[in-house]
Amino acid sequence: MSASDEILDVVDESDRVVGRAPRGEVYARGLRHRCVFVLARDADDRIFVHRRTATKLVFPALYDMFVGGVVGAGESYDDAALREAEEELGVSGLPRPEPLFRFLYDGGDKSWWSAVYKVRCDLPVRPQVEEVAWHAFLPEDEVERRLSSWEWVPDGLAAYERLRSEPGRFADPRR
Repeated sequence: MSASDEILDVVDESDRVVGRAPRGEVYARGLRHRCVFVLARDADDRIFVHRRTATKLVFPALYDMFVGGVVGAGESYDDAALREAEEELGVSGLPRPEPLFRFLYDGGDKSWWSAVYKVRCDLPVRPQVEEVAWHAFLPEDEVERRLSSWEWVPDGLAAYERLRSEPGRFADPRR
């Protein structure tokens, strides 16, 4: 099954399921759905940053400070966060990501409910080559410096700004 054939829950402005459709149709029609964002830090408290491949259906070739993706039909946000983090980082045995908050991302023709998490990844990463064109664990101050010079995914940037604006939410997941 291709990514565009994956079945997603379609949700309303209150995050209630109102239907189901294949991902390709959800994207083509701009239907609201669910996504997860996981901020992964390593043992040195650096943030996993990557550049998406040029073949991604949404925001190709842009940088992101989160791993994550869509929530499948009938899947919980928590299960999707763990699945997506392990898939994109290329690891197994991650601790369950800690939920932080949810928000409705509205980028005009793109809208989805977004659940934001954090996790510590002490494992050696082997990101999926289909998903990740480049990656590194960067110190937080380096991520901050790159915010104005790299082209970031807009939904991830919106989540990152929310994290930075709320005291305690951005802290190292070990604490």
